[in-house]
Formats: sequence, C-alpha cells, structure tokens
Amino acid sequence: MGNLRLTIQDGRFCDREGRQVILRGINVAGEAKFPSKPDQPSHVADDFFDGDNVSFVGRPFPKEEAHLHFSRLKRCGYNTIRYVFTWEAIEAAGPGIYDEVWIDETIEVLRAAKSYGFYIFMDPHQDVWSRFTGGSGAPMWTLYAAGLNPQSFAATEAAIVHNTYPDPDAFPKMIWSTNYYRLAAATMFTLFFAGRDFAPKCIIDGMNIQDYLQGHFLRACAHLAKRIHEAGAIENDVIFGWESLNEPNKGMIGYEDISVIPKEQALKKGTCPTIWQTILTGSGRAVEVETWDMGGLGPYKVGRALIDPHGEMAWLPEGYDDSRYGYKRDPGWKLGECIWAQHGVWDPATDTLLKKDYFGRHPDTGDTIDYPYFTNNYFMAFFRQYRDMIRTHHKDAIMLLQGPTMELPPLIKGTPDGDDPLMVYAPHWYDGITLMTKKWNRNWNVDVIGVLRGRYWHPALAVKLGETAIRNCFRDQHAALRQEGLDRIGNHPCMLTEFGIPYDMDGRYAYKTGDYSSQSAAMDANHFGVEASGLEGYTLWLYMAKNDHERGDQWNGEDLSIFSLDDKLLPLSARPRTPDRDGDAASSRPPSVAKKDLDDDDSVTPANLHRSITNPSISSQATTRQPELTVSPGYRAAEAYVRPAPIAAAGVIKNYGFDLRQCLFSLTIEVPPSPNKGAVDPDAPTVVFLPEYHFPKDACTVQVSSGKWEISSDEEETVLVQRLRWWHGAGQQTLRVSGVVKKHNFGEGVNEEAGYYEQCNQGTWSNCVVM
Repeated sequence: MGNLRLTIQDGRFCDREGRQVILRGINVAGEAKFPSKPDQPSHVADDFFDGDNVSFVGRPFPKEEAHLHFSRLKRCGYNTIRYVFTWEAIEAAGPGIYDEVWIDETIEVLRAAKSYGFYIFMDPHQDVWSRFTGGSGAPMWTLYAAGLNPQSFAATEAAIVHNTYPDPDAFPKMIWSTNYYRLAAATMFTLFFAGRDFAPKCIIDGMNIQDYLQGHFLRACAHLAKRIHEAGAIENDVIFGWESLNEPNKGMIGYEDISVIPKEQALKKGTCPTIWQTILTGSGRAVEVETWDMGGLGPYKVGRALIDPHGEMAWLPEGYDDSRYGYKRDPGWKLGECIWAQHGVWDPATDTLLKKDYFGRHPDTGDTIDYPYFTNNYFMAFFRQYRDMIRTHHKDAIMLLQGPTMELPPLIKGTPDGDDPLMVYAPHWYDGITLMTKKWNRNWNVDVIGVLRGRYWHPALAVKLGETAIRNCFRDQHAALRQEGLDRIGNHPCMLTEFGIPYDMDGRYAYKTGDYSSQSAAMDANHFGVEASGLEGYTLWLYMAKNDHERGDQWNGEDLSIFSLDDKLLPLSARPRTPDRDGDAASSRPPSVAKKDLDDDDSVTPANLHRSITNPSISSQATTRQPELTVSPGYRAAEAYVRPAPIAAAGVIKNYGFDLRQCLFSLTIEVPPSPNKGAVDPDAPTVVFLPEYHFPKDACTVQVSSGKWEISSDEEETVLVQRLRWWHGAGQQTLRVSGVVKKHNFGEGVNEEAGYYEQCNQGTWSNCVVM
C-alpha cells in the first residue's frame, strides 16, 4: 500500500496493510477560537479591540498539557483529531506578520499527538468571519482593510458580539449565528469570495480586496504547512490532510432582492434586518426591523424594533489614518461612505435602493446566482488555490472539501477536480431542533435535509414521530449527504467533520442534578445516525479543556464539549477502580509523574485539576460561580460517546453499530476470496476498539462467523486501550459482542436505583440489568 500511513482506495480510507479504516474523531479544541494573551473568551470585554496585540500561544492548550488531553481522548477510543486553528492565530499582528512562536508550539503539540497514533487533519476555522463580527477566525486587520470599523458594530448592529453585549449573561442563545445576515460578516464574505465582481472599486496595494484577503489567508495557511513540513516526522506520519475553510458563506452573493429576507434564511432570532436594512443602519440611519424568536416548530415573528445608531457608522470615517498596517488604499475607494453606495447599490443622498438585485446576477455574464452557482464557481475557485498552495509543501495531503453548510456540494464529478484521488467530502450537520431549543425532544423531529432538498410537498410531512423514527431520520439525512457527495463529487470518502449536542439542556438541569439522561439519548441518537449511514468517518464537535457549567465552551454561550471541569470522567472500567498506594485518585499526582497517571481518574474538578497540572491560565482565585451548578457532577453522557468502533477492517465494512441500551456491538464486513484479496495483508486482523467500561474482558460475550479472536489491552504512549482482534475467512463475516448493561447518568445524591428502575418500567431501556 506504499509508505503513507493513511490513503484512499475505492472511496475508503485504508492503512498500510490495505485494511479499511473508520476515522472516528473529535474536534480539538474549543480554546483555539480566542486568544490566550489576554485570555479572552467571548464574555470578556476588556481590551477587546486591541486585536493586533494578542497571542494564541498555548492554544488549543499548552504543550505541557498535551499528554493529559491526548491520553484522555485516546481512552475514549478516538483515533482522529480535527485540529482547530484560526487565521488570527497565525497573522493577528498585521498583514504578513506571522506568529512563529505559536507555530513552534503547535508543532510540538502535534508531535505529542503522534505518539498516541492519532490521524490528524488541520481545520482553518472560522465562524461568521471573526471574533470582531461575533465569531472566530480572521484577524481584526481584515475588517480595517475592508473599510469597516469594528468599534461601531454594536451601535449599528452590523454584528451582535458577545464581548460587547450590554449584559453578557443575557446574551441570547445561538443569536451569534444571525450575524451571517448582518452587514459586517455579509460584506466580508462577499468581498472575500467575489470582490472582483461586486466591489471592483475596492483596490488595496494595487489589487482587488478579494485577492488581497484571499492571498493573505492562503499564504498564512501555506506558511503553517511549510513549517510543519520542515519540522519533519509529522507530515503524513500524523497529519494526513487539510480541510478547506470552515463553513464558508456566500455573504450577499446571490440575493435576488436585498430588501426582503431570503427564503434560505431559516434562522431568524432577535432583530432580523434585511440586507438593505442592515446597509442603512450601517450608515447611521434609524430603521424599524422585524424581531423573531425560535420555537419548537421553528422561527416565529415577535414584533418590530427600532435600530437607531444615532448617526454612528460601521464604516471607517473620512480622514482615518490608513497607514496603520502598511497597506495603501486606492484613491478611488472613499472612506466615510458605504462601499455599496460607492458601487451604485443605493443613493445615500435620498436613502433610495437603486439595485435590489445587484448581488443576484453576475455583472459580466448576467447569469443568475444561487447557492449552487456560488459553490461551483466562487467557492471552487478558492478551493483550487487552497489545495494547490497546501500541496506545494505537503504534496501527499488529503484535501477535505467542505462547501457551504447544508447546501449541495459542487458538481465536479468526472472533472480534474473531482478525479483527485486524495480528496474527501466533508459536510457538517446538526440536529437544529435540539441545538436551538436546547432540549432533547423524544417525540418528534424534522428531516431538515429532506426539506432543504424539496422532497416534501409540505414541510409537515417532514416531521418524524417517536424516538425510533427520529434516530432513523438522522441516519437517513447522513446517508443522503453521503450520496450527494458520491453523485456530485465522485467516489470519495464522506466524513462528517462536525456534529454534536448541547449539554446545557433543559435550563442546565443536568448540572444541578447529575442526571444526563437527555444528553445521553441525544448523543446516542446522533452516533447511531453516523454509524448506520455508511459514513467513512466523523469528528464530533467538541473537546474543550476549560469547559465549565457556568460558561460552557466559553464562546457565545455554546456548551457542546464532551469534557467539563465540573463533571466526572467515565470510569475506565465497569468494575470499581482500585485506589493507588496513597489512597488518592491518580489525577491528583503532580506533573512530574508518568503520563499514564495523568488522567486515570473518574472525576476531574477544578480542585483536583490544580493538583495534577500547573497552568497559570487557570485561576486559583475565588469565583462567584453559581453553586447549584456544581453540586452534582455527572458522567456527562460519556457512555454514549465512549463507543466500540472498528479501527481497521480486513475487508469492506458493510455496516456496524452500537446498541447502547442492550450494550451490543455488531459488525458486518465483506472479504473477497484470497486470490482477489488485493493489497490487504492476509495476516492483518480486523481490529475493534472495545471500551472496557462497556465490555469488561471477563464479562462480555463474543460471537464470530468464522476464525479466531482475542481481547487485549494495548499500550500506546503508556495509555492502555482495550481492543478486539479478529482473524477471519473470506466472504461475508459478522461479529457480535455483548457487554454489560448498566445504569447511567445519575450523580451523587440522586436516588440512582429508583431512577434506574423507573426508566426500565417506562420501557426507556431494554434488557436492563442491575450491576
């Protein structure tokens, strides 16, 4: 199979022995979205606009802590990491000024990951363009380059930013994502992908703003790839590929009429201006706009509200000293005036909209622009440049193509782009009902992909009733995404690089009681979907080292991390663990002990974390945290994501899955006869990660259709990982492993036995066994 540790054969990931590999992974880590110096999560306003003088060194976590986090993830059974970084981390200080210290530390963290056997791909992450437009990603100087003034975004509502929100504690859940439809982010994405067509007057350093922005982004990522290549023994050995820009958005491109809310804008929450209205408020005009909220059946109109900037503008004022970053703006590009007015979209003298369809047609060809047009033209032009620049340094890089979220992938099958043998389709998917309402509804959900693709003549027909139907609906949506990739891109692996659940459901009920049963059901349903749909891999969103019950992921009120400082880790075994010689949990040992001892515990809290690692960024001062949110730590639904899964299959995986309720893992593979077995090593077994928590070696039953098997605990960087190896014959082969069914998700002080029997009696779980 050659020297590459991971490659692609016939639309599947394969290892050196020719076995099919399922990439089962997680996003690492949420801290990468905001700087470490100053430590500036989204609810902190201090020095927010000093964006040139920030450092991401120590993100996603300090290199000294890398073994703690990687050992924890390895014990969860993950073999893959989507490594989150931002453009801002590389180039915050100004155009072309790279943070080599951050790159040095990143290389050391990646080197530590190598020793755990992870497959890693790099994710240049963004959300609604940047931290200064309410998300993460691009440096602050990109906004100044575009003529925008981030310090006026709050007054004009050009962006709703948590850091500048009047009451950070009252920041509405998920409202940050509405920023895609507000002036700042919508303008930046329009300029980034199509500035040459729609903003030809925006010339900076002799080039259009599109080429200026894209060029800096591409060179920053290429520089990181170059440094990793030059470091040696990381590229291919641990980093197998690079994903394209996270969740690209078309901005205003393709709007048929900027004076109305487009039908594709499914998310409506809070003030909901049209693009035309946000252009007006961005120029200081007072405008009355609709207000919306999200309910169980989707968005509904609440009323109207006045946005009055009192004359303040979201654009840099005339006379602004533009020499700050060393670039030179063309004299034909006026500061102090909306760039869309300068391009004839509207008349600021009369506040008249002149060209409502300005962004809806290509200015040269007259072609109507919609999302497929954007994806196939503007996005693909960008992707080709990104691919080629990365492969200038990492020539064997597998490129993960991520088009616009929930939209059709580009139609490139049979073209040179689609025939790339080292390409992966990398869509995202979230259960929007659960994410927006922060409740797990066991009674109904919606086939969102089916609705978006027009498969129902009425949306009501897309409603799925009952938990079984909901789970199957998730499976079918993932399978549909995979099939779209096969149909439109070609025979490439499909890897879902983001999906996940909110942990702060039901008013953070679990944090007060330790009862994570709703989260467990939601997480299990999500994993059932990705396992049963035939996806070649996935990376769950999210791992966050500093998640806590008070602030969640420390970013825009989100709380999707599988780990929290305020919750217990799932015990490594179904059997009670044995205390060490000193009678203390291994997590309380000092940093000087062996790495294997760093995380061999069943409880991690701020107190014992202080004893186990030295990290000056974790404050030892008293806090004002709400005590009712920390009194009942739970296992954070860990039993639903610590799941068995095939690591390498000596054949083609036909299906696999884990039934949490019955603690039953099943796997079916198809093995060609020996003469046609191809490049698969005949001595290489099928290997399955088998978590000891669910499958204690002395208390599980294994059934195979042929051959022999063994269960052993393998040591990787002193981390013990339990695996099942299976040597089998040709043809269709099946494996079934039954483990220990047990109670889950009841914290200390909860009547566990009574609650468990209540679930059994209600039929929530089947085959209940009290341990």
